[in-house]
Amino acid sequence: MKRRNFLKKAGITGAAISATPSIFAQNISEFQKSEKASLPIAIATWNFHEATKKAGELLTEGTSALDAVEQGVMIEESNLKNTTVGNGGAPDRDGNVTLDACIMDPDGNAGSVVYLKNIEHPVSVARKVMEQTPHVMLAGEGALQFAIQQGFKKQDLLTDQSKEAWKEWLKEKEYKPIINIENHDTIGMLCMDKDGDIAGACTTSGLAYKMNGRVGDSPIIGSGLFVDNEVGGAAATGMGEAIMKSVGSFLVVELMRNGRSPQQACKEAVERIVKKNANHKDFQACFIAINKAGEVGGYAIHDGFSYAKYQDNQNKNVKCKSFL
Repeated sequence: MKRRNFLKKAGITGAAISATPSIFAQNISEFQKSEKASLPIAIATWNFHEATKKAGELLTEGTSALDAVEQGVMIEESNLKNTTVGNGGAPDRDGNVTLDACIMDPDGNAGSVVYLKNIEHPVSVARKVMEQTPHVMLAGEGALQFAIQQGFKKQDLLTDQSKEAWKEWLKEKEYKPIINIENHDTIGMLCMDKDGDIAGACTTSGLAYKMNGRVGDSPIIGSGLFVDNEVGGAAATGMGEAIMKSVGSFLVVELMRNGRSPQQACKEAVERIVKKNANHKDFQACFIAINKAGEVGGYAIHDGFSYAKYQDNQNKNVKCKSFL
């Protein structure tokens, strides 16, 4: 049953709760205010410029923000060289590749899957959850069963490369986050289409060699991703535990609602994480954001974070300022 029909029949009248870059980096001033933005725009965490290229080209052709953001992050979910997202993702300490993803549309609807195995494109399953069920999140075996019912095919996501790396890790079984690696590079993406509508998606295989069952911020609405089409959207990457405790992406959007620019909002969200975590020098946390005027921003705890941006048929990598 379609989500809309389900809600109607249920009598619910309220809204449902819903890689080294090959392009030059450019510096941006801390509180940059742009002139009226040229639409459409696609931005994504880190240097996933192939993902923003795909989304940006679709947006330029008139594709909706929702379709573009899904298709954009799917590029990395299929990228076997990316061991942090989708197929080929690094496994947990028991050797299982488990995926997390979420998606939000301009109407405030959201879908999410956590601890999903054997499905290459968790973001597409998350969209099915959003559009075909009365729920926001499905987990584990339930998410897999739903995906199969929706026509997704099971496949082994543990590549030989990831398997060998896991076997090496088993020799010492030491987990120590590496700044700007964190044993994972989540892709969070925000798209604004020609009509000015905003959608977002976030997808990851999570921390490499994590404990069985661990879920980070990426599939959590408000933590790894949040979109309010009246205000803007935000996405996060880095150490999920710290981002979850601050409900970081929701915070960024609320700060923009209260007048902060995307850059200012990302900076303040990072500073709050720093204030609450005495060990903040030991991990990375980053945010990107876009507001309704088409202004964008990004900020991180540590130097080295950047985001990919597609606008005016140009794909750039923007180096972000940082707390440290």
